[in-house]
Amino acid sequence: MIPIRDHNPSGRTPFVTFALIAANVLVFVLYWLALPSETALGRFFMEFGLVPARISYGEGYGTFLTSMFLHGGWMHLLGNMLFLWIFGDNMEEEMGHLGFLMFYLASGVAAALAQYLAEPGSMIPMVGASGAIAGVMGGYLMMFPRARVDVFFFFVVFFRVIPIPAFIVLGVWFAIQLGSGWATPADQGGVAYWAHAGGFIAGLAMSLPLWLRRGGAEFWSRTHGVPPHPVADYAAVRSRIPKVKRGDPRPGRDAGRGPWG
Repeated sequence: MIPIRDHNPSGRTPFVTFALIAANVLVFVLYWLALPSETALGRFFMEFGLVPARISYGEGYGTFLTSMFLHGGWMHLLGNMLFLWIFGDNMEEEMGHLGFLMFYLASGVAAALAQYLAEPGSMIPMVGASGAIAGVMGGYLMMFPRARVDVFFFFVVFFRVIPIPAFIVLGVWFAIQLGSGWATPADQGGVAYWAHAGGFIAGLAMSLPLWLRRGGAEFWSRTHGVPPHPVADYAAVRSRIPKVKRGDPRPGRDAGRGPWG
């Protein structure tokens, strides 16, 4: 289940969202090409990723920022940038360029702090923009709970894109982070679930003043929980594969005895 796009076209060019995506990709490419081995990459992450034990010793405070521009691999990077692309432009439109940048960075710092508090003695470095992006998702939920998000479902040979309200997509995602966080030791390597949950809560809380300035519940009533501009309607692409109608026998085919007949 992968969100691939929302139905909320932004009325302004999201310069900050574009810049953040470009910065994350550029930083990743530079160190991925420059570092000669896994050992060198590990040392790099220990230096610039957030290592909770270093913070406990009074070191590495700058990694609250630097860690959110590092990624462990291409899939880690692409997944995060997809979510930032989907949810970032609408939040940037609501907050303004500078306001959104401050919001994004503050969400990332809050996410890193949550992961640190979960296991302050851990020597495992945390890297990734997902905590900051989780804050964007929390803000999106606050502002546009009924906006439609296209979700790609894939199960073995079955796949389909289904539009689902944002409050379901983001609510389920947040519940998974909480459940996984409780079930997974914080000092175990892997996904930083508490960073995700902490960033999401921080983003939701920091968006509350904006929501109240827009009118609070009246804003939802006025906009029906979606952005106050036309909602995109993505037309399905017609397949060029010819279809065989029921009861239309073709040479070499026994109509009515196929797997669908």
